[in-house]
Amino acid sequence: MSLHAMVYTAAGVERYDDIDAALSATGETWVHADGLESSEIASLKERFGIHQLAVDDVLREQTRPKVAEYDTHSFVLLKTARLSQRDDFQFHKEVRTKPVGFFIGEEWLVTMSTSDVDVVDLSATQWTKNGRRFADRGTDFLAYRIMDAIVEQYYDVLDEIEDDIEAVEERVLETPDPQMLEVLNDVRRDLLAFRKVTWPAREALSVLSRGDVPEVAERNEKYFRDVHDHLVQVVDLTETYRDLTSGSRDIYLNAVSQSTNEVMRTLTVVATIFIPLTFVVGVYGMNFAGSPYAMPELYWRYGYPATMLGMGVLAGVMLVHFRRQGWV
Repeated sequence: MSLHAMVYTAAGVERYDDIDAALSATGETWVHADGLESSEIASLKERFGIHQLAVDDVLREQTRPKVAEYDTHSFVLLKTARLSQRDDFQFHKEVRTKPVGFFIGEEWLVTMSTSDVDVVDLSATQWTKNGRRFADRGTDFLAYRIMDAIVEQYYDVLDEIEDDIEAVEERVLETPDPQMLEVLNDVRRDLLAFRKVTWPAREALSVLSRGDVPEVAERNEKYFRDVHDHLVQVVDLTETYRDLTSGSRDIYLNAVSQSTNEVMRTLTVVATIFIPLTFVVGVYGMNFAGSPYAMPELYWRYGYPATMLGMGVLAGVMLVHFRRQGWV
């Protein structure tokens, strides 16, 4: 487990490996823990009064983003999101998430995750360099900066999905094939999984931005409103991209249907041409030579070539007619 603390004052930022030393120091304290172990979780719970239910929410991957209030702190759960790598148009990429728990107390902040999170490490680096400029804004402002960085990553996910949708649309219009339907369904599943992350996150930030959380100072509410506005845009873009994938799927199905219609039309023309030819062949196949009612053409020297010529002329006339009608 990685566990470290930083204390922010007007004089600068101090890093501590010992939590008790950080808590005894004067200033705003941020503790981050990842790769959780039971003994260290118990230590954090004891020092900060963190509720076990909140810890369980961080440990369960299926927990939705949320906000909860406890006696000594407020708890916010958000999730980072990224797309795993895939090759060309195979679309084996899926949305991968990591939960990040924020425990916001009076002059202290604890962030907790099940594994290393890049955006938290980046925020720690930035605050190590510039933290003294924000030391008087409170730990809720620090929580805002990390949440804002998480939401900014959502735009990167949407940019990747947008590129995939554009690539799929081009292939659907140029060379539709059965694989496209599977590809479109994969993109729709990505968007649905992403929506399950962003939609509840929007509701959570709404609670933080309207003054319902006592640990969020009134002067900092505007920053959480800004993050909430970004999440509203993310959710709207997600819905727009879902509509685009539905439109691409409709285009694919229409292209397949049109191709099927072209084949059926060709087969219909061929069948229509052969119907009268089959009739003629059938009639002349009834060659009752010993009957007084037998067809005189049976005894005509040029009967066979004349019949074949007539059938060829009939097929040609019908073919010309179908071409003028635009059927072939």
